[in-house]
Amino acid sequence: MPRALITGITGQDGIYLAEFLALKGYEIFGLLRGQNNPKATAVQQAVPSIKLLGGDLRDLPSLIGAMEIAKPDEVYNLGAISFVGLSWDQAELTSGITGMGVLRVLEALRIFTQNDMSRIRFYQASSSEMFGKVREVPQRETTAFHPRSPYGVAKAFGHHLTVNYRESYGAHACAGILFNHESPRRGHEFVTRKVTRGAARIALGLQDRLVLGNLEARRDWGFAGDYVEAMWLMLQQERPEDYVIATGQTHSIRDLLDIAFQRVGIPNWQSHVLQDPRLFRPADVDLLVGDASRARDELGWKPRGDFRTLIEMMVDADLADGEQNEKQAAGSGNRHR
Repeated sequence: MPRALITGITGQDGIYLAEFLALKGYEIFGLLRGQNNPKATAVQQAVPSIKLLGGDLRDLPSLIGAMEIAKPDEVYNLGAISFVGLSWDQAELTSGITGMGVLRVLEALRIFTQNDMSRIRFYQASSSEMFGKVREVPQRETTAFHPRSPYGVAKAFGHHLTVNYRESYGAHACAGILFNHESPRRGHEFVTRKVTRGAARIALGLQDRLVLGNLEARRDWGFAGDYVEAMWLMLQQERPEDYVIATGQTHSIRDLLDIAFQRVGIPNWQSHVLQDPRLFRPADVDLLVGDASRARDELGWKPRGDFRTLIEMMVDADLADGEQNEKQAAGSGNRHR
């Protein structure tokens, strides 16, 4: 039975990857920061067989200890401060976890394997935010980086470290340059989930307005469940390489709003959406759209769904969640009468 260790296990990618690996017959270990982590229950409900280990990307000894317990064949480093907007307010924390955390995981691997790093396969979650002020459209594996946020800078640092350990120590280390990928498990602070949840709550009468920043921003959005399969496929290759994972299509926030509000039966979202200049990024990226032809040709990977299907799935999940919360609130009210 192959063994995998996943950092960032409580995020959407961590849970989808754990579910995927469980179906493949893996013994799965997830790194969890802090005692009594409130997200642990959701992980265990999704993947009952998972073994959760204490550890912190800011603490090298805890990472070495996790390696010694898990004895992994594969390590997936998904842990990060991943909300780009927060990275300007907490640049040092973002750098320490999203950037230096990669160094600590790689060092833990090097120490645990006694410099024989090729015997454990390593995946680093790189990001399209590294491209930032893009040099070409679409972006591919050879496109130069010009990150435009502390998050993008930290991801670029971790990406270059992954390549460096591959070249310096012979590590079987791959970096997946993933473009934006979403799901009903996405955090409420991310714009896709903010829109789908807001549209659902407005339709249910639970809120009146949705406050957003730049409506002209465009991204290449895919489904997180598809993207974790690409992570696994990278580590099954004989030769470690880096791959862009993307849909090759770009959409604006306005497109996102159109689909989300159409799904809940509201034809005119403009009357419900306010723009707040404080939500604009200090320096935004240009046109992010990926060329995943290498992943298609070498891994046999391609996205399964389209943008509309993704957003409608997220809206439907948020509608169901809102309706469930209403029922629970009503039931609680009855009990207190």
